Amino acid sequence: MIRVSNIKVPLEERGLVERAVAAKLGLPLALLRQCTIHRESIDARDKRKVHFVYIVDVVLDSFRHYPNLGCDNDITAIPEVQYTEIPSGQNTLQGRPIIVGAGPAGLFAALLLAERGYRPLLLERGDDVDARTAKVAEFWSTGRLDSESNVQFGEGGAGTFSDGKLTTTIRDPRCRRVLLDLVAAGAPPNILFLQKPHVGTDILRGVVKNLRERIVNAGGEVRFRAKVTDIVIDRGAIKGVIVNGESTYLSAALILALGHSARDTLAMLLARGVEMGPKAFAIGARIEHPQSLIDEAQYGAFAGHPNLGPADYKLAHSLPGGRAAYTFCMCPGGAVVAAASEDGRLVTNGMSEQARDRPNANSALLVGVLPSDFGSNHPLAGVDFQRRWEERAFIIGGGDYRAPVQKLNDFLRGRETTALGKVPPSYLPGVKGADLAACLPQFVVENMRAAIRNFDRKLKGFACPDALLTGVETRSSSPVRLVRDTGYESNIKGLYPAGEGAGYAGGIMSAAVDGLRLAESIVAKYRPL
Repeated sequence: MIRVSNIKVPLEERGLVERAVAAKLGLPLALLRQCTIHRESIDARDKRKVHFVYIVDVVLDSFRHYPNLGCDNDITAIPEVQYTEIPSGQNTLQGRPIIVGAGPAGLFAALLLAERGYRPLLLERGDDVDARTAKVAEFWSTGRLDSESNVQFGEGGAGTFSDGKLTTTIRDPRCRRVLLDLVAAGAPPNILFLQKPHVGTDILRGVVKNLRERIVNAGGEVRFRAKVTDIVIDRGAIKGVIVNGESTYLSAALILALGHSARDTLAMLLARGVEMGPKAFAIGARIEHPQSLIDEAQYGAFAGHPNLGPADYKLAHSLPGGRAAYTFCMCPGGAVVAAASEDGRLVTNGMSEQARDRPNANSALLVGVLPSDFGSNHPLAGVDFQRRWEERAFIIGGGDYRAPVQKLNDFLRGRETTALGKVPPSYLPGVKGADLAACLPQFVVENMRAAIRNFDRKLKGFACPDALLTGVETRSSSPVRLVRDTGYESNIKGLYPAGEGAGYAGGIMSAAVDGLRLAESIVAKYRPL
């Protein structure tokens, strides 16, 4: 088996990859026993020649058919990158392992532990995904928020109501395991090879349910509306948790996969002596354009080609003083969504379905903030910083979870928006024209303005006057990092901080991989139950 890179295929010939591989190898098509797409991407740098680029794994009858392996940099032996099961340890675990939080980190930690015979208990403060979906729909239509079951809390974590993006910069064999598990649970098979894979929120909800069923069928247990309100510590080691202020569950191994919005739980952990500190993150607003504008800017005359789908973008701009502004979580053909988890505080996020067929494109437009911006050295100062701007956005939006919005032209000129333009807002339960400078730090506003002008030079039409900014986005990542050692334990023995909420991940894939790492650490130490 060999790997063949840099295979260029015209848009109209997307299904003829094998023929292109044979041509690149200079071999008859009949000698290719098997071709498996390893990666598919789009090269749109030259708008006159937009095309697909593939990396393909090829099985030949014999290497004698291609004796010059290694002489061409595009043709190599396939690197051995496989997930390896960790041998079980020999220590006896007191109680079954407990996992707090059913987001990607918690689900994949629970799945591994269940399949290895450890019978984990997975506790989630919110609802199962079906009940949660109903609660979210009610919030978006009426503005009535359930602070325990919403876009942030519930089965699947915050990513369930996003785009289901699986892009990541980490290189880890666990990534492949995560992708295979997702496909087995109902995700589209093309996530195994697309350069920018995504599941879509509509499909992801079913995937999450199927992962839960696998955990339960393998001997694990999942409980909803089970909020951890305290932890039990004895002589510097974890002994268990208290759920909903009344029930105690004992265990010497506790994985905390909280997500980035469990602020009350973080305060409890800090009060119990769990070591943590403030972490840099980013805030800003959601920006919406017509999807057709983005397609034309990226693909030129090929915009709308049926083999391309909606275009995306990723932009960044370095700012004076070492800050950066960038786009994040870009959702082609998606919507801006209400993502609040606390009463009286407004948060936005982006979401799209698998089809990505809504009329608007949206992305977060963010500016980095540092612990020195928080105004305090307290470990949870970043949380207070977030809350301050979320509260202002809630008030400016009218105090009923309508979001403050501003046309881009008004934002650049520093004036309040009094009438919307040609880009209809997608945010529910509604919007109110405003000046976003009233609910964002001044340095963030100024840097966003500079970035917009820069991005317009990189992506034609980005500074479209009627493009819409919806505020505020504050939950790009956790503002806190829970300290852990090389064995993934905190200063409390047996307590394992995991995923995005602990400050060690930045999306579905990296969070899932981090959950696997921590589960492996428990496996390596203890024998199965």
